[in-house]
Amino acid sequence: MPAPMPPLSSPPPAAVADAPPEQTVSGPGHRLRLTLLMAGACLPILGAVLIAPVLPQMQDHFADVPGVDALVPMALTIPALSLALLAPFAGVLVDRLGRKRLLIVSTVLYAILGTAPLWLDSLGAIVASRALVGVAEAAIMTCSTTLIGDYYSGRQRDRYLAMQTMCASISATAFFVLGGAAGSAGWRAPFWAYAVSLLLAPAMAAFLPRPRPADLADEPSPTASEPMAKRPFPWRPLAGTCALTLFGAVLFYTVQVEMAFLLNDMDVTDPGVIGLATAGSSAAVVIGAVVFTKAGRSPRAWLPTAFGLSALGFAVIWLAPDPVVLTIGAVINCLGSGIMLPSLLTLAMAKLHYADRGRGTGLWTGSFFLGQFICPLVVLALTSAAGTLANALGVLALAGAVATAALGLAARRRRTASPEPIQQTAG
Repeated sequence: MPAPMPPLSSPPPAAVADAPPEQTVSGPGHRLRLTLLMAGACLPILGAVLIAPVLPQMQDHFADVPGVDALVPMALTIPALSLALLAPFAGVLVDRLGRKRLLIVSTVLYAILGTAPLWLDSLGAIVASRALVGVAEAAIMTCSTTLIGDYYSGRQRDRYLAMQTMCASISATAFFVLGGAAGSAGWRAPFWAYAVSLLLAPAMAAFLPRPRPADLADEPSPTASEPMAKRPFPWRPLAGTCALTLFGAVLFYTVQVEMAFLLNDMDVTDPGVIGLATAGSSAAVVIGAVVFTKAGRSPRAWLPTAFGLSALGFAVIWLAPDPVVLTIGAVINCLGSGIMLPSLLTLAMAKLHYADRGRGTGLWTGSFFLGQFICPLVVLALTSAAGTLANALGVLALAGAVATAALGLAARRRRTASPEPIQQTAG
């Protein structure tokens, strides 16, 4: 039977934005370019987990400093807050100054600021340097993601954006182990790892080509004749995606942050057992991202499934009678998160033109890391209201179920409202 054709009198359906045409890029230069972009996207993860194992040593070293109990944990979390607040502004700079230039400068600054605690003796100065690390991370993350959107199109772009999620999850585990091993040489030692970006910066300068709008064939455009200068920024559709990303980030990081506490509540205190359970849930994030890349479904079609798995995982954790069932629930939740994050990112990128991609990526990145920052605060508030940590996750299960139902209903309405195709007939 001949393929169905859309009505000639109507424009292409909006679903095209979810599945842009494939223009495969390959070759040795492509692989090197992709490696550099993935490495750049992992640098903010380095800042988030590398020093976690040495926080007790830092606290002992600065024990006489007033407010040490708050300042030392802040050294870990404040880069995420800086990234969340400044990524939208970094996006504006990306569009105005250029992706490549800002990426290289930020990567160099990341090394300088990241290694600052090696010679700083003031805890306040260290916390300030960590806040500035977050500024550099905001630019690096926004530039790296924007360049993936610039260099690639269609399903290949979707795959590489999903690959960011996989690389982030794998690198988080590797950096945690690295930080723990380096911490045996003293609490300052892990900060030497930030110097690796000094190797990345010249490679990025040499091997990342400057993207050109004329090279991109899948730019979303309402009409071919619409002047670029008069085209408005897609605030409304992007705002919905960013709000959903903020909520999704809270769902994602809850298990990552609270897993050890949940197991402790079940009298599991062996670090090896806790580490094994956490590694299993992290592996599920990678599996979810692989499923996203291999299944070939549009990002929008994945969202009800992703949020549904996340909600189901929370429900299993909430009702879990023992650590084994709790770990199964965490795996289910993280499987959904591994599908959710690349779905939301690729959906946001599909709404953006080349000239807007930096700002749009910055807004999405800021939303995601803001969710990371507020996640412990949300769980703390829910625990206070619900009585126990497990009950707090039950509330999140209910919230995730509501989101799943709303997304499923929206998907059904879009299918109903889409124009009915007509069949092309021979003769």
